[in-house]
Amino acid sequence: MTTHVLAGDIGGTNARFALFELGKTPRFVHGASLESKAYPSLEKALDEFLEDARAEGFLDRKTKIAAASFGIAGPVVDQTVKTTNLPWKIDAKKLGKHAKIAKLTLLNDLVSIGMGALAAPKNKLSIVRGGRPKTKAANVAVIAAGTGLGEAFFVWDGTEHIACASEGSHVDLAPRNEIEDRLLVELRKELKGRVSYERIASGSQITRVYRFFTKTVGVKETKAVTAELEKAEDTNVAITELAVSGKSEAAMRTIDLWCSVYGAEAGNLVLKTLATGGLFVCGGVSARLADVLAKGLPHRKAKVSPFVEAFLDKGRMHHIVDATPIAVCIEPKAGLLGAASHAAGQV
Repeated sequence: MTTHVLAGDIGGTNARFALFELGKTPRFVHGASLESKAYPSLEKALDEFLEDARAEGFLDRKTKIAAASFGIAGPVVDQTVKTTNLPWKIDAKKLGKHAKIAKLTLLNDLVSIGMGALAAPKNKLSIVRGGRPKTKAANVAVIAAGTGLGEAFFVWDGTEHIACASEGSHVDLAPRNEIEDRLLVELRKELKGRVSYERIASGSQITRVYRFFTKTVGVKETKAVTAELEKAEDTNVAITELAVSGKSEAAMRTIDLWCSVYGAEAGNLVLKTLATGGLFVCGGVSARLADVLAKGLPHRKAKVSPFVEAFLDKGRMHHIVDATPIAVCIEPKAGLLGAASHAAGQV
């Protein structure tokens, strides 16, 4: 009988599932990505994935799902979670019973992504500065901009890394200059209260920052660009592409500021966790902007990118972050691979 494990990488935008066959290392067999908001619950999304897997011949009576691990975007407490960017309440025991999987574990999504990043080969890492993060002998941190902003860290206990989940992206935003002060004031009005790092340094918030520059700061936009954005399926992606191409000053200022806030919080995370082994920057937005995070926008020709400049701007603790290597993980399946590795360890 073939033994499989099931992995999930569940975010506010996509719910990704994958079957892996057990061996020396889990071997990918079948996967799918579903639109999270199209389903009222994780159970419904999982049902569809399993039904399709059976219909396509990847699951039958001889296929046993020995264990499952799901990385979830939200605070996992006592194997339950209320997702941050979805109206889902998930209970591991109920979900396991529903899917008839005896061993089912919920992980914070950044823990599973971090596991995947730690095991990623060199060709799946884009170095920002300082070489590849250490996979032994020191703490490492993981930050990822997606629908929200995720953070986790791995503490070295002398033998192995111990995964530690975090909701650190929801801490209060600390502006570093006048333009960020001004943005904070505007966001307090818009959000009717406090502002966290996630409210800026998430892929889903790029449009909000762009709107600040065009509506509040008064950066003029061309009619052609405005028309292009009106037609865009995803304005966050469109603004990013406009910035990289140099077609829009407002878009470039948006990405400069966005990267700066992202870098500042990345540096904060390294200090708070003493992650001298390195920082893995993950998520689809980070992968698309890997060169920009390292070098800045091509049309700016900056000596230091806004991300790196803000990361290093830590006053008396500059020497800590200066010695910390940073790499962008460009492996799109990092979360699934990390979850599969965890599930395999439960068998």
